[in-house]
Amino acid sequence: LGILAGLRLIVGMNTVKAMKNAIVCLILLPRFFLAAIMLWFLDFHCVRKRVFPKMKEQEGNIVDPPVCISESNRMFSWESIKAVWHGHKLDFLKSAHLGYVAPNTEVVQLRDQRCNRILDYAKDKRPLILNFGSCT
Repeated sequence: LGILAGLRLIVGMNTVKAMKNAIVCLILLPRFFLAAIMLWFLDFHCVRKRVFPKMKEQEGNIVDPPVCISESNRMFSWESIKAVWHGHKLDFLKSAHLGYVAPNTEVVQLRDQRCNRILDYAKDKRPLILNFGSCT
């Protein structure tokens, strides 16, 4: 009986996670499609500006090879579309948003491995400055 309850809990959590992902996708789709259309338009515009005038110039000149447009010099490619979707998803799911309360993330002190929250270091009306430097 305990195994069945655990299974129901796991299925319920997976359902909630799937519903959350579906809602996020529905919210992001309009922004994503707009960005994809802009990429296509920019790509089409650049191709028209570069290729069509060159093709007109080359009509009389048989020695030059024809202009070739490959996937490596296109903005509207499968890789760019995946990157746009991933960027929109990361931006939507981040915990810090402009105009909202800053996230109070847990940090670990190096000297004694004690856990605190970032905002515990803020004092009175002094601004808290975080320096994300390199240790190399």
